[in-house]
Amino acid sequence: MNGLFSARRWSVTLADSAALWQGFFFTLQVSLAGLAVALVVGTIFGTFSTTRSRILRGIARVYVEIYQNTPVVVQVFFMYTAGPQVIKAITGAQTITRIAPFVLGVVGVGLYHAAYVAEVIRTGIEAIPRGQMEAAQSQGFSRVQAYRYIILPQTLRIILPPLANQALNLVKNTSVLALIAGGDLMYYLQGYILCCVMYFIICFPLAMLVSWLERRAKEPGGRAGGARGEKDAGGAGAAPGTTKGEVA
Repeated sequence: MNGLFSARRWSVTLADSAALWQGFFFTLQVSLAGLAVALVVGTIFGTFSTTRSRILRGIARVYVEIYQNTPVVVQVFFMYTAGPQVIKAITGAQTITRIAPFVLGVVGVGLYHAAYVAEVIRTGIEAIPRGQMEAAQSQGFSRVQAYRYIILPQTLRIILPPLANQALNLVKNTSVLALIAGGDLMYYLQGYILCCVMYFIICFPLAMLVSWLERRAKEPGGRAGGARGEKDAGGAGAAPGTTKGEVA
């Protein structure tokens, strides 16, 4: 059989399996580091969205709207082309130095998914009854302390399913690095099928985790049931809504 499934093509692809596995682990590293960036930045902007400060809410809104309404491919290409020039202008270097593929991938997918994480955090915080913030402040907590010790820990239990879903989408979006960086799995054009298998190895466990967390949240003794109870008691314990649709 000729074409992609010919024995000769497969032998060539499998002979280069070391490079494919190198791309696999590169993708895994970018995904983990990018997820860390997304969680940190997303938590900051998600918290900004729920503060009393109009300035902080405005900053968070601008960030979320820009990143959610522009393609991740365009964002990464912009960083790839404009980033070195910005670095040169800031540092005063004589020559332009390209951004390392790893850094480009981490920052690119990290900042992109931080916008979605910010919305998840915002809806999670808004699901916590407002009276808890007032009660914490009446006990001497500052707003920062109340967020750190009372609001955010409860929010985490609510937002775990959508956060896991964002992790899944982040892994798939690392494939954009193939267009510019050359170290991602998708760079190896003769191994697209193996690349799909390797992405499946990473994404399938995450998909199962998302399903398990969603089922757990719907159980009578889970967080969803507690939220309904709080609402019946006069609280505002509605489960967070979904964010805007995302193209993976």
